[in-house]
Amino acid sequence: MEYRPLGRTDLKVSNICLGTMTWGRQNTEIEAHEQLDYAIGKGINFIDTAELYAVPSGPEYAGQTEKIIGNWLSKNGNRDELIIASKVAGYSTADWLRDGEKETRLNRDQMTYALENSLKRLGTDYIDVYYTHWPDRKIGLFKDSFGYNHIDDPDAVPIEETMEVLNDFVKSGKVRHVAISNETPWGAMQYLNSTGPRVGLIQNAYSLVNRLFEHGLAEFSMRENMGLAAYSPLAAGVLSGKYVNGALPKGSRRELFPEFTTRYSSDHTSVAVEKYYNLAREHGLTLTALAQKFVDTRPFVTTSIIGATSMDQLKENIDAFDIKWNDELEEQVNKIHRDNPSPAP
Repeated sequence: MEYRPLGRTDLKVSNICLGTMTWGRQNTEIEAHEQLDYAIGKGINFIDTAELYAVPSGPEYAGQTEKIIGNWLSKNGNRDELIIASKVAGYSTADWLRDGEKETRLNRDQMTYALENSLKRLGTDYIDVYYTHWPDRKIGLFKDSFGYNHIDDPDAVPIEETMEVLNDFVKSGKVRHVAISNETPWGAMQYLNSTGPRVGLIQNAYSLVNRLFEHGLAEFSMRENMGLAAYSPLAAGVLSGKYVNGALPKGSRRELFPEFTTRYSSDHTSVAVEKYYNLAREHGLTLTALAQKFVDTRPFVTTSIIGATSMDQLKENIDAFDIKWNDELEEQVNKIHRDNPSPAP
């Protein structure tokens, strides 16, 4: 296991971060605790969750993942040995996340409510890394991220106001470090220029089929020591190879929640994935190994967030980081990318 600095702090996180968003929906608490035991035993010290999880979320699922982690921490008594990250939701109409509110916003009252409830569910008095899960302003995100459609959003909570709240969380000792997620270069610039704690991580999607982070945000990351916590390095399982040739495994996320995986299910993506699949086979690798190691070897990546619904998947994901990357793989991956640039933004 490799450990990398979190921004300009003296905190070091494992280059593999354990993702948890299936816990409480696709995974039981017993299964989640088994994953935690194995991952920590392999040297992972970074755990990622959010008030929204499990995903797909809803009134009966939100917060369940944090509770599962909290129960495991209580059972093991090892809170201070680990780095726990959680997230506060940006603008949405998910009124079930907030008592008495019609929508979620990144303002003081709602963020304070969110933090206090995350702390309670996790059974801890501090969170190591606290992300804004997505912006308060309305921008194209996830499956709506093709092109740019400017939206005049005068009611958006200013980033400066959100940073004031995060600053107070840090001063109170309830948050150690702040971070952002699903942000743009403009948004990252606003956070970095705001008074308050320095943003040490940005969590955005990044994979062989989505390299948009390299356009603008990678420079921010390198010049400002704002490392990437890459989510979906396997593109919602697409880059595991399990959907190649139209396969649809029973119990997979694409089979259970097809609307949740549309970001990665275009014909363009399938063409690119098949090329990466064949490249991996030519080198005696699994597609999982090729995809995970590609992300891990980018100079702007601090950690890759891996998730699994089975122990076999978890073990394969962790083992993938042990392969050797070389110039030939780099050249051939980039050739496929040039012919099929980021088909799954």
